[in-house]
Amino acid sequence: MAYQPSPSDASSSLPPLSRPQLAEARRVRAVELFEEGASNAAIARAVGVCAESVRRWRRVWEQDSVSALRRRAATGRPPKLDDAQVETLRAALARGAQAHGFEADLWTLERVGTVVEQVTGVSLSRA
Repeated sequence: MAYQPSPSDASSSLPPLSRPQLAEARRVRAVELFEEGASNAAIARAVGVCAESVRRWRRVWEQDSVSALRRRAATGRPPKLDDAQVETLRAALARGAQAHGFEADLWTLERVGTVVEQVTGVSLSRA
């Protein structure tokens, strides 16, 4: 059975975990099971991953401790839009293309780019 948050967690008003957060939760749960002496196969079944992932996590945990299995900040170029701008943009796009003056309610890459610039003032490359 794959790792699932407890029912009491699911009924709370917290937003669902993102994929990176869920992956980290699986690794942290695996560490708890390592410490309890569970086998790699049992841990793989418990958290819903293949045994090879558990073996890799165990090696990292044994060498570098649990902190090595925690998420790290993303590297690379910082995003051009902050979280608030993304949410504003999502709401604008959800209103449909016609709400932004386009004839058909069809989103194209160029139309989205135009709305991004109108809503946020940020110009994104077509790529």
